[in-house]
Formats: sequence, structure tokens, C-alpha cells
Amino acid sequence: MVNSLNSLSQIKIDLRNETYRQAGMWAIMLSNPDQCEHMKFIIRTAGAKRGIEIGTFTGYSALCMAEGLPDDGLLICLEKSETYTELAKDYWDRAGVGHKIQLRIGAALDSLAEMAKDEENLEAFDFAFIDGDKSLYTKYVDNLLPFLKPGGFLMLDNTLWMGKVADPNLRAADLDTRIIYETVTNALTNPRFDMHTICIADGLTIIQVR
Repeated sequence: MVNSLNSLSQIKIDLRNETYRQAGMWAIMLSNPDQCEHMKFIIRTAGAKRGIEIGTFTGYSALCMAEGLPDDGLLICLEKSETYTELAKDYWDRAGVGHKIQLRIGAALDSLAEMAKDEENLEAFDFAFIDGDKSLYTKYVDNLLPFLKPGGFLMLDNTLWMGKVADPNLRAADLDTRIIYETVTNALTNPRFDMHTICIADGLTIIQVR
């Protein structure tokens, strides 16, 4: 695979560099550029118009996904911290996708519960991307399902989890590892889903609702 860093727009490169300057060691939370370009490709190819992201950080993955949406598309970003949201919004506007993105601050499960009060949000979204608290992955999946249209899809980040999910001892000792493993395993055995995992970056699992 060609490294997407070689073909990224200058805005994306600047956002990644600014994230490293501002976030320091926490810049490890940046989504991989190859993965983000692949997600954009999937969104565009699927003709998706509406999506939800859990875990936005400095807005890099949201920027990429918004590029895959049509001009009247919508990506709702759920982020618990305001620490880097001004940086995210600045770069969304620079990239010309800010009008497609709606940012909601607060715990993602609380935001989803509030969104669910409006029946027009149910079965109204084409996709969701999960990159939040790993210990909540199963709950995120369960709470996002009512928002997805039939044929809609979920994308889960970090599902290889540095290879830890393959070690039963680590799964027993570490909550995040166990929950990621259980989330993917449950999806694999759920007759409502078609799914596969791509060995890109730290693992991207895609679940489609039948």
C-alpha cells in the first residue's frame, strides 16, 4: 500500500503537525492517515450522506470523513473534551468541510440518548465511526444501532489493539482489551451483521447491518 502521507493535502499535514505540537504524547490518538483515507473512500463509494463519530480529538478523522460526504452531508461529532475542539474547527473550516460537521461536547452515551429523543434521528444515519473509550465499545455499538439505516455500517478503530486481543491472558487482565475482543466477537456471531476486520494501522473493523 502506498503511504497516504505522500499524497495528503497540506491542510491535513498541517493538522497532524499541529496536533503533535499541541498534544505531545497524546498525539498517539491521531487516526492513521491510510485508514482515514480508506474510510473516506468507503463513505464516498457507499453514497453516504449522514454519519456519527464518537471520539473526535483534534478533528483529523472527521475532516477526512467529511471530505467523503456530499456538500449537503452531515457528520455529527461526539467529543467529551473541549481541549482541542477549537483546533479541530479551525482546520475543518480551512479544509472547506466545516459546514458538514456538527460538534457536540459531552459524554457520547449521553449525547446519543439526547439524540434518540428525536424520532427523526432513528434509522436516519448511513454510518458511524467509533474511536472513543475502549471500555465502552460494546455500549457504543448497542446505542448507535437504532440510528443506522438498514444497510448502514459501523467502523471501529483499534480493534487489533496492538495485538493484545489475541492473548487470552491480556484479555483477562485488561478491561479495554477484553471489551474490544468481546465487541468484535459478538459482532462476528450476530446474525444481523456482516463484518470484517482490515489489518490497517491498529485494525479497522467494519460492521454492516443487514
